[in-house]
Amino acid sequence: MGLLVDGVWQDVWYNTKEHGGRFVRSKAQFRNWVTADGSPGPTGRRGFKAEPGRYHLFVSYACPWAHRTLLFRAIKGLEDMIDVSFVHWYMGDKGWTFEPDDAGVVGDRLFDSKYFYEIYLKADPEYSGRVTVPVLWDKKTNTIVSNESSEIIRMFNSAFDGVGAKPGDYYPEDLREEIDALNDRIYDCVNNGVYKAGFATSQEAYEEALYPLFETLDWLEERLQKQRYLTGERITEADWRLFTTLMRFDAIYHGHFKCNLKRLADYPALSAYVRDLYQQPGVASTLNFEHNRRHYYESHGTINPTGVVAVGPNLDFDTPHEREALAA
Repeated sequence: MGLLVDGVWQDVWYNTKEHGGRFVRSKAQFRNWVTADGSPGPTGRRGFKAEPGRYHLFVSYACPWAHRTLLFRAIKGLEDMIDVSFVHWYMGDKGWTFEPDDAGVVGDRLFDSKYFYEIYLKADPEYSGRVTVPVLWDKKTNTIVSNESSEIIRMFNSAFDGVGAKPGDYYPEDLREEIDALNDRIYDCVNNGVYKAGFATSQEAYEEALYPLFETLDWLEERLQKQRYLTGERITEADWRLFTTLMRFDAIYHGHFKCNLKRLADYPALSAYVRDLYQQPGVASTLNFEHNRRHYYESHGTINPTGVVAVGPNLDFDTPHEREALAA
């Protein structure tokens, strides 16, 4: 995970020493919005109108933040409106790349770029900052709309409703306060919590992230013993944001990031809840388990210098979840 400095690529990892061994995530810099009428959104300098075929999504199958956007693209039926390019699972000294893979999945379908940082330079030749996925690109004005996943999924949730998106509001007005509160805790302790534990370079920083992670998983287990989804009977944005971390937990974060006080399999309600979400229409197609495993185990040389990829555990997300009874 390198960065650009005044438009020049540098292979520089996160400096945890400045923060007592703690991993501190960089903030997204492109924060514009696609809206139904093209008016400006809550952040950014300008608005972009929702138009089928105008936008392109750059993602990694391995990245849980990018996975959010693939999920919303699928559940809102935007596949024919917003095309997509996938980066290679391996992140080396050039960051994300479009190195061809044997399955023909990887490739820049817009510009035929070799390195992903070239996409950032097309938007801003003097860009300084991390080069992250996802990126929502505007083909009409040739620039990046947003590289903030939490905001891209809000755009996908509603901006395209008037031009053919599937029905469904995953951020309903009557639940927004509850969803926002859930998102805040889950982001800090779970979504980003696994990274804070995994990338910690001091024992104190590691344990500082680990215990709140499992306290939050315990809290979620208790909550989901009583109701099917986080806010009750409806799937919301909060569920999808949690899902992308939980479905990677036992295969990756438990071992690779040392989040090993318990497995997700040790939480009956949480593990059934993940299967419930996985079995929703269109969700399975947003996953690539080979990219998930190989990215983490082969890209993080400071954590796994040998690059040996764990084979297990064998996970079956198609096992019946039997959570329908909670909605009765």
